[in-house]
Amino acid sequence: MTKQSKTLKNWGHDVDGYLEEGCGRCSLGGTPLCKVHRWREELVALRALLLQAGLEEQIKWGMPCYLFQGKNIVMLAAMKEYCCLSFFKGALLEDPAGILVFAGQDSQVGKQARFTNMRELAAVVDMLPLYITEAIQVELSGKQVVKKTIEERTIPKELEARFTALPELEQAFKALTPGRQRAYILHFGGAKQASTRIARIAKCEAAIFAGKGFGER
Repeated sequence: MTKQSKTLKNWGHDVDGYLEEGCGRCSLGGTPLCKVHRWREELVALRALLLQAGLEEQIKWGMPCYLFQGKNIVMLAAMKEYCCLSFFKGALLEDPAGILVFAGQDSQVGKQARFTNMRELAAVVDMLPLYITEAIQVELSGKQVVKKTIEERTIPKELEARFTALPELEQAFKALTPGRQRAYILHFGGAKQASTRIARIAKCEAAIFAGKGFGER
């Protein structure tokens, strides 16, 4: 069997095929335009960290999934604008580096560590094994995220303080759609430490004034 035929045979069934040919989740799979190829160097580096942690590797939902004792811990994903480690119970992780964001604007459980280049990855690569280890411990503990209703998602006190200091920011925030407001509240409130919440608010102020949602460009 040639190397090419072996790769095509494994495409969609193992991570080597995923990295060589793409995810196969759209018409671009198996072509040079597949988004997997855009982040291949970063994905390979992240994969190595996950395997070093002793996780079992499978393809689930068309993406590399990493398990411990049969339990889902984290996924490796290639998106259009970034690649990421997507922790199934990321909301329960400490996040000392302040790198985790909710997977979507309504997500309360899964969180992602996103990267757009090797420089960003290198800046936190020494800390990522700690995140992986904690994610394993959280899963083994049986802890579950207690989801909140929209009404229970209160505005973080750091954001309230910023509104007091800068009323124009509050006006701009309240002019956003409910979905965009909710996404920001989840992002800010998802940080464990006050210093991280303050830093996230400062980083997002320009987007709020521009009427943009979290992560929008």
